[in-house]
Amino acid sequence: MALTGVLRPGHVALRVLNLETALHHYTKVLGLIETARDEKTKRVFLKAWDDFDHHTVVLREADRSGMDYMGWKVDSQATLKKLAADIENSGLCAGFEWIPAGEHPNTGERFRFTIPTGHSMELFAEKDYVGNGCGTDGPDVNPDPWPDGLQGIAPAHFDHCLLYGDDLEGVLKLFQEVLGFSLAEQVMAGPDGDFIIGAFLTCSNKAHDVAFIRQPVKDKFHHASFLLGSWEHVLRAADILSRTKTSIDIGPTRHGITRGETIYFFDPSGNRNEVFAGGYSHYPDKRTVTWTESELGAAIFYHDRKLNEAFLSVLT
Repeated sequence: MALTGVLRPGHVALRVLNLETALHHYTKVLGLIETARDEKTKRVFLKAWDDFDHHTVVLREADRSGMDYMGWKVDSQATLKKLAADIENSGLCAGFEWIPAGEHPNTGERFRFTIPTGHSMELFAEKDYVGNGCGTDGPDVNPDPWPDGLQGIAPAHFDHCLLYGDDLEGVLKLFQEVLGFSLAEQVMAGPDGDFIIGAFLTCSNKAHDVAFIRQPVKDKFHHASFLLGSWEHVLRAADILSRTKTSIDIGPTRHGITRGETIYFFDPSGNRNEVFAGGYSHYPDKRTVTWTESELGAAIFYHDRKLNEAFLSVLT
């Protein structure tokens, strides 16, 4: 499938309460790689080992935890300008702002906007390609399967976020009609089963690149997720989390939605992380998968088929 327009999640920017404590978690336990620091703004930039752009995670020290914004890579500067205009003209968003090149290191200009659920999103077209450290004769020449020196869980990629908000209808209109995403899976409720309470959206051939759960709130963050290679790697992640006395939320288990194999845990600031494996390939002609309210337990946690209140309600 030829990917055009919005290509993939490009970065997530998280607020943490103590930068050094957070860095230990994200580098030594989760196993991301630090690529830059900005002492003036108390930010650190990181990437997973197989993320080939300069950074995919931004940590900022603040007095409350949560997500500042999520960034999306688009295929060209021309697409960036067109989508920025389309977003402004849609009547669905607010808070438009052009962030100059260099405000993120090694990154071009970014277009930031606030979506109907209150979350900040941004688009960008340019970020330095740094590779994954696997090439023996250059960044992409004669590569090994993985680089030396990995630490902790060591996921391959930053993969997606799950966000909570009130206006799913507005979000669906924006992401599908303006940004060109597909609705891979949905959770429906109500007496007639026609009220959407969960939306899993993809701009690629993954099961989801971002997901939204309906709640009467604005701008709430549930988790940032990172990709592992197999169910065995998820189990290994659980061992590492236990050995490091990291606060585990739930898992290892499997989702019904997306079929992903998963474990959830918290950073020291209370931001939820996920590492997962599995899932399926989504193509534009694949029909949307629907989950009904009666099977919501199995949709979220397929093995025990029941809801976990803390998992649903703890947000930053």
